[in-house]
Order: sequence, then structure tokens, then C-alpha cells
Amino acid sequence: MITIEVAEKVLLGVNVVRDVSVSGNGSDLLAKVANKLREKYDLDDLKAHPVVRAYRDFYWKIGIDPTKQRPSGEALVRRALRGKVPSINNVVDAGNAASMETFVPIGLYNLDRVKGKLRLRYAREGEQFIPIGGKEEKLRSNQIVLADDEKVLHVFPYRDSRLTMITEETRNVLVVACGVPGVDAETIMKACSKASEYIVRLAGGDAEKCVLV
Repeated sequence: MITIEVAEKVLLGVNVVRDVSVSGNGSDLLAKVANKLREKYDLDDLKAHPVVRAYRDFYWKIGIDPTKQRPSGEALVRRALRGKVPSINNVVDAGNAASMETFVPIGLYNLDRVKGKLRLRYAREGEQFIPIGGKEEKLRSNQIVLADDEKVLHVFPYRDSRLTMITEETRNVLVVACGVPGVDAETIMKACSKASEYIVRLAGGDAEKCVLV
């Protein structure tokens, strides 16, 4: 389903959840997970967490400062520890809850807006990216992206594109849990499976089986 074209030894946990109904939110689930995090961690603990450390080390290796462009799993946990994670909709909230539990960045995409083959590759210098909640950006060649034949869906493992985001029109969801060296396959599969399970719980539909790429 996704071809990996980068030299780094990354792992992806991939699944599809079909026939979802995007409406309402998963604020109760987010609050439950956030409360558990606050019982176990504080902000000063995060640097030492092995999963957070692995993503930070990966960013430094490819030339990106993780204190300025945080991997999305860590960013969500930080929000939870500071107070409240914003609710978006039931599907996105399901993915965010799974990401907070596992510290693994999880991307969710409207599968019906994906065109052609998916590749995890290096960005082309100056390539366009339209992030959710932000202005168009020009990417650098040291950034890794998930892209189809037409566009960039995701800057790895950091931010998703507005072009394939989950909206009320979404019926079929592509789930991608993003792994890096130092995070084992079991953790990546757990993140993918939890996200899929939570999506079905909150938005219905039928989940396929997570696979490692």
C-alpha cells in the first residue's frame, strides 16, 4: 500500500477503516487518556521517555530541530499535560487518543482523496505543502513526506495536509502510525490497532487488519 523510498529505517503501521460516520467528537475519550497521562508524567519527564527520545534523535539525524518542529505524538502529550487537547471530530479524536497513549505519531487521511500510489520519500526542495490550520509551506529536501502521485499528504512524522484531512464527507479512513529507529514494531502495531479500534468505537465502520510496512 505504501512504498518506502528513504534510506532511514522507518516503520509504518497501516490500516483502512471503511464506512465511517464522521460527526460529533470523542472528547470523553481524549479527557480519559489525558487524565491518565497527567497521573504518570509531567513535562520535565518527556525528554527521557524512550519513545519521545527516539523521535527526537531521528529528527536531529535528518537535520531538523525537534524543539521547533515537534513530532505530533509528543506535541499531543504536551498539550494533554498542560491542560486540554482540542476536540476536532470523532475520527480525528480517536486517532489523537491512540497517539497520546502510545506517543506514536498517527496520520489519518481521507482515502478517497488519495490519487495513485503512496510513497514515503524525501521532499523535493521547494515542494508545496498545505498543512491543516496553516498557510502553504515550501518544503526542504531533508524533510520526509508521505505523498501520492499528485501531492504531499504528510510531513513525517509531524503534520498532515488539508487536502486529505478528515471531514464530515469522509467515509474511508487511511490510518498510518509512523515509526522510527528505536521504536519497536510492537509499539507501532499497537498504535495502529488502537487508532483503528477507537475509530470504530466512535464512528462505526469496519476496520481491516493493521500491517507493517
